[in-house]
Amino acid sequence: MSPARLTLLRNAGFDPEVIPSHVDEASVDGLAAGEAARTLAERKAAAVAVRLAADAEGGAAPLVVGCDSLLAVDGRVRGKPRSVDEAREWWRSHRGVVGTLVTGHCVVDVASGRRVADVAETRVRFGWPTDDEIEAYLATGEPLQVAGAATIDGYGAPFIDGIQGDHGTVIGLSLPLLRRLLADLGVPITDLWKR
Repeated sequence: MSPARLTLLRNAGFDPEVIPSHVDEASVDGLAAGEAARTLAERKAAAVAVRLAADAEGGAAPLVVGCDSLLAVDGRVRGKPRSVDEAREWWRSHRGVVGTLVTGHCVVDVASGRRVADVAETRVRFGWPTDDEIEAYLATGEPLQVAGAATIDGYGAPFIDGIQGDHGTVIGLSLPLLRRLLADLGVPITDLWKR
């Protein structure tokens, strides 16, 4: 789980345990953004749920939340950039453009094996950072860690002129969508708050 997702969950009253899924994110190349994000979220959640199911025999079984984000700009799907050069190219092409940040969500109830999944989308309006600002942003290393090389909760925030939709989707986890998915499993989100 990304540090941004973890912070978002902790600030919303949760105390999650982070378990890496080790799912190959390149395995969905060629799919549309929504389908790719949902597929990756499902694969990540399923991989962790399988490991936890084996460990939870006879004990309390947890809920697993898997997420993955991608940026769609002008028909191109962008995950995390593979290099600084690719991130630079993306930022130069993003100037003044509106893209769609898509985050797939999957929740697995390990005890029952039930799984629910959906996708949240938020429109992102990019600003016009100068070449020097782009270089300074690239030097932070942040763009290499996030979908589309852009985020609104870190160094990249000044270069996003606005969003239309849930800001959590851009960070990597929509809390309203998470609440609805949990409700589909019969779990009130308030039961998961740390007390």
